[in-house]
Amino acid sequence: MRRWLVLAVLAVAATIGWLAIRDALRGYHSTHGAHVRKFKLHSRLLHRSLVEILVTPAGDGRGRPLLVLLHGRSVQPDSWLSDSFFEALRSLGPRAPNILLANGGNHSYWHNRRDGPWGSYVLREAIPAALARSGADRRRVGIGGISMGGFGALDLARISPRGFCAVAGHSAALWFQGGDTPAGAFDDAQDFARNDVIRLARGRSPYRSPVWIDVGTEDPFRQADTALARELRADGARVTFHVWPGVHGSSYWHKHMRQYFRFYADACR
Repeated sequence: MRRWLVLAVLAVAATIGWLAIRDALRGYHSTHGAHVRKFKLHSRLLHRSLVEILVTPAGDGRGRPLLVLLHGRSVQPDSWLSDSFFEALRSLGPRAPNILLANGGNHSYWHNRRDGPWGSYVLREAIPAALARSGADRRRVGIGGISMGGFGALDLARISPRGFCAVAGHSAALWFQGGDTPAGAFDDAQDFARNDVIRLARGRSPYRSPVWIDVGTEDPFRQADTALARELRADGARVTFHVWPGVHGSSYWHKHMRQYFRFYADACR
């Protein structure tokens, strides 16, 4: 009896340990009823296959909006997935959208460049693939991103102003001039100029949908993000802008996940 009891205790401990390791590796404990599916997309534009992630809310995602979320530099699409992510999704109840966690490689910055037409791939391949798989409402597609992804969301919504019901940049990686950008972000000065969202917003907002911009008090992009928000407001754009305590890191972004998701749901209702 004692031997079996010890074995049972060890088995339970091993199971708990395995679950803890699994949760630590994937970044969350529970999806709260949401479904996470990975699918391989062969991009004819990029001439490569990329693994995308589709998150569908509890229940049926058909007819609901599609939210496209773009990741930051040097991380994977699943960097979005966390307990705060799934808790925020659950908090929306029947307003919860389907979510595409698109794959932008290591440092594509989500725009067309020598390495490939990354922006066109999102608009013409990744989003249609997610719509087809989820049955989401094609008229209600929102886009947002963190850091590199924040820049990408703002840039893609500028290019396709009628394509999105909401656009958001969370600690968006923005610069005032090409010389300030890190290696690999842009091909050259001309590439930066073609995608300079701050300069291109001057005088006329490129966005038709509500815009959200937030940044931490200790974030190196605070000044540039603030400048874009100020420019868009001067142009008459519908802008929500927040500067909250924090740095350029996951501790800041996950703290505000509910506010992010609430904005998307309100804008795309």
